[in-house]
Amino acid sequence: MGLENEFIIRLGMFFGLFVALALVERVLPRRQIGQTKARRWVTNWALSFTNILALRLVALALPFLAIGAAVDAQANGFGVLNAFAVPTWVAWGLTILALDFAIWVQHVVTHKVPLLWRLHQVHHADTEMDVTTAIRFHPIEIGLSMTLKVGLIYLLGPPAAAVLLFEVLLNGSAMFNHANIRLPLWLDRVLRRVIVTPDMHRVHHSTDRQEHDSNYGFFLSIWDHLFSTHVAQPQLPHETMPIGLRWQDRRPSGLTWSLLLPFRSPKKTDVSKP
Repeated sequence: MGLENEFIIRLGMFFGLFVALALVERVLPRRQIGQTKARRWVTNWALSFTNILALRLVALALPFLAIGAAVDAQANGFGVLNAFAVPTWVAWGLTILALDFAIWVQHVVTHKVPLLWRLHQVHHADTEMDVTTAIRFHPIEIGLSMTLKVGLIYLLGPPAAAVLLFEVLLNGSAMFNHANIRLPLWLDRVLRRVIVTPDMHRVHHSTDRQEHDSNYGFFLSIWDHLFSTHVAQPQLPHETMPIGLRWQDRRPSGLTWSLLLPFRSPKKTDVSKP
C-alpha cells in the first residue's frame, strides 16, 4: 500500500463526509446553535490545522505514523499478529477491536488523570456540538495519542490496510457522533447497540458530572455497554441540556484562549472539571 494513496483516501473520505454531515445538520438539526457558530468553526478548524502541524513534529521523532508503522511492522515481522499464522479476516477484526478499545481506554484515562484532563478539556470546552467539535483537540493531546497508537501498532503488528480502514472509521464516526443531527429515536436505539450515535455522545459533553463521565466511545459502543459506562439519555432534553464545562461563555471560541487553556490557572479562568 502506497502512503500517498493512503493520504488521498483518508483526505477524500474526511472532506466528503464532513460536507455531507454539515449539510444534514442544516436540514435536520438536533439543537439550535447560537451566534457563535461562525467563530467556533474558524477556531475548531484552526485547531485541526494546528494538529496537523503537531503530527508533522511527532513524525520527526518517530520514524512512522500509524499507517507507516503498520507497513514497517509487517516488513520486519514485528507484533503479535506477525508472529502467528492468523487468517486475514481474523487479523482485520482483531485490529479494529484492539485499536478501538485502546482509544476507549485512552479516553477514559484523559478524564481521570488531572494532567491529561487539562489537555482534553479543550475538546470539552466547546459550548455547542456540531461536526467541527470532532476536530477540536489540543495539539499536544493529538501528539501523545499518535505516539501511543504507533506503539500499540508495533506491539500488535496489524495489516496496514486494516489500520487504514480503522483510521477512516474512527474519523468518520467521530464526525458522525459529534454532528448536530436528529435521528429518529428508533434508529438511534438500534444503532447505539453497536456504534456511537450523536444522541449517545452528546450526553458525554453534558456539564453534568455523571453524564460527562459516561459514553466514552468514539466508534464502537460495545465498550460502554460492557463496562457499564453507558448512560442512555441526559436528565435534561437534548435540545436544552447545557454543553461544555461548568461555565458557559464565549472564551472557548477563541483560538489563542483554547491553545492556552491547559496552562491557565483554574482560579483565573473559572475552569473546573465537570
